[in-house]
Amino acid sequence: MMTSRTAGAPAAAPLLDLQSLVVAVRRRRRLWCSMALLGLLVGAGVAILLPPPPAAVTTVLVAHQEDQPNDTGTLIRTDVELLGTTRIAGRALRSLHSSEDPEDFLRDYRGTGVTNNLLRIDVTGADEAQAVARAGALADAFVADHVRRMRETAQAQTEALLDQRDRMRDELAQVNKSIGGRSPGSDPKASARIESLFARRAELNSRIADFDQRAAEARTGTPRIVAGTQIVDAPRAVHHSLPAAAATDAAIGLVLGLALGLAVAAVGAVVADRPVLRREIAANLGASVVAELPLRTGRLWQPRRTRAAHEQLAAALARTVRGSAEPLSLLELGCARRTSVLALDLARALTADGPVTVVDGLPGRHLAGSRRQPDDPVAVVGGERAADAPQQDRRLGVGSVAPGTAWTDLRHLGTRTVLVVRAGHGSAAWLHTVARQLADQHIPVLGVVLADPDPRDRTDGTLWDGPHTAARGRNERPDRRNGTGAPQTERLPVRAARVPDSDQEAR
Repeated sequence: MMTSRTAGAPAAAPLLDLQSLVVAVRRRRRLWCSMALLGLLVGAGVAILLPPPPAAVTTVLVAHQEDQPNDTGTLIRTDVELLGTTRIAGRALRSLHSSEDPEDFLRDYRGTGVTNNLLRIDVTGADEAQAVARAGALADAFVADHVRRMRETAQAQTEALLDQRDRMRDELAQVNKSIGGRSPGSDPKASARIESLFARRAELNSRIADFDQRAAEARTGTPRIVAGTQIVDAPRAVHHSLPAAAATDAAIGLVLGLALGLAVAAVGAVVADRPVLRREIAANLGASVVAELPLRTGRLWQPRRTRAAHEQLAAALARTVRGSAEPLSLLELGCARRTSVLALDLARALTADGPVTVVDGLPGRHLAGSRRQPDDPVAVVGGERAADAPQQDRRLGVGSVAPGTAWTDLRHLGTRTVLVVRAGHGSAAWLHTVARQLADQHIPVLGVVLADPDPRDRTDGTLWDGPHTAARGRNERPDRRNGTGAPQTERLPVRAARVPDSDQEAR
């Protein structure tokens, strides 16, 4: 039986969320910017510390017997390969009276076909004078070898044509002899035989004349090839500009470093699987994102904006806390210092209703080391001294849900909590662990405060009606006794699955 998915079932998550990947890569801009800067410096350093060796260049015009207007460059590619043979290298070294091995010399030069008849030769040497001398010797050796090969080819072709002509002449002599030995008669068969001999003699005379003409053309083409193959650009040293080379290598290094940094950032984001979008964090924690704390920067006006955001968030949380007598805790993940500042702001906002004691359960000395005024009405006690706090004071706990947390101690900080999570800090698996552990401890999550969110994030971090992320104990609360002694059960607000983004189609 075929079953169909209900309309309320959430759509399957994509294998790779491109929006999340782009945001994660953008958040790691320090990495790929550093890689790009490193590539730029390495490229410039290579150009300065490893300058190119002295080089020379020359250009040779190469004429071919088989030159055609529609040639695709096959002949000049053959010349390039012939230039890179030990025969040419050996002849050039002999003209230079050098004892260098031809195979070693092959690594110091290269040929490039510019057009179908232009060959450029690039040579390096110990200095510019040696490079120029090597370029001239290579060009002369190539021209001499090319002329010799063309002459040998033309000579062989001429000899073959003359041999064919001589054979035709011998056959013509036999035909003439046959014609001269026959007397004219009235026999029809004899007359037909004589006519065929005359026709054969005419054909042989034509072919002999053709072979003579072709042999003459073969001999005539050789001087044209010899005169056409020459050095058209004398050997000259190639001068390198250090600033230009450094700029070019630096640009190449910048591009390669940037590409490598982006690749590393993308692969790291996929492998680490650290949610950065509001919708992902809300879905993994099973709680809605209720507020955001902007990223701190070194700009002059940013601390004032950050302080204003802290005060607005503290006022909003204070209005929520005043409606219940249960202690509240702020649990951080990746932003302990900012959570401690937020806790003090919230405690000061609650002092208008009575004394407030902040229970410090953070690792380190974030609250103890914070700057506080001598007349600050907020009392701060450590987690081990929480029992000594006055019972009539409102308690506000501050703790952490980072790896290594003692989960059983979280309920002593507060029976309700607000998670302060830094975007991109915890992995998806760890966020699931936090949601599961808080459900096991019967600590409802009122909401998530997202620290350092992406400014271009337009996803919805609100959860609506739907199944819970942490199913075990999420809706359960311990029974409380009311004033009459009867058990009173409080039902938490129903969590919900994520909704599609504004730019996605709702299914």
